[in-house]
Amino acid sequence: MNTLSLVKRRSSIRASHADGPLTAPIGLALIDEHRLLRETLAAMFDAEPGFSVVASSPNVDEALDIVRDLLPQIVLLDVGLGDHRTLTAARTLRLRLPDAKVIITGVLPTHEGIADLVRAGTSGFIMRDATSDEFFDTIHQVAAGTRVLPGALTSSLFEQIVDADGHDAKRDRAMREAVRVTAREQEVINALAEGLSNKAIAKRMNIAVHTVKSHVHNVLEKLALNSRLEVAAFTHAASRDNGDSRPPF
Repeated sequence: MNTLSLVKRRSSIRASHADGPLTAPIGLALIDEHRLLRETLAAMFDAEPGFSVVASSPNVDEALDIVRDLLPQIVLLDVGLGDHRTLTAARTLRLRLPDAKVIITGVLPTHEGIADLVRAGTSGFIMRDATSDEFFDTIHQVAAGTRVLPGALTSSLFEQIVDADGHDAKRDRAMREAVRVTAREQEVINALAEGLSNKAIAKRMNIAVHTVKSHVHNVLEKLALNSRLEVAAFTHAASRDNGDSRPPF
């Protein structure tokens, strides 16, 4: 007996809102090993105008055999298939149903797991404790071409990005602080931190302006910076981290 249960729905056009214009429903395919969850989701979408469940299955391969001609817009794929089968399923769906968008449902994966699923072509995530409105809203957004992450996940990813940026900034600063500069170049760096012009630096150091320009050029190259303003900002940041006014080199 085929384990796939094809859920037939009305093919006629339905209203997306009670008082709104008539629009074609969003075709959905449900892939989840838990029959009760599939039936619950199918009933929820069946009661909501604007959605049509065209197939429900615990198995990706069997679902693909049926939905190939039905062309669902959205595939809801359970993250709990286990043994990396969800990731494999996401890749298979993107290859064999390139026009369908995959939304992962269930318990929130790890950051690494989420990254792998996104690379596999996943367009959205819906956590198992999501409300029906969150289900509907996410599906509408993904169908419209938006990639969607749960709010809790978005916050944690922002923190991860900020931490990574902070680590990169400290690493870059440490690399620059390891650069050896001459005594003259250090004088130029300190003068740049004060905001002095090349002419003012030349007067202070009693050297020619073109010599100052040469020193500035060398400083920018050694520190891998692009402008005298960046040199000043870097110098102030290094002094602040040192807790005093010592030069960074």
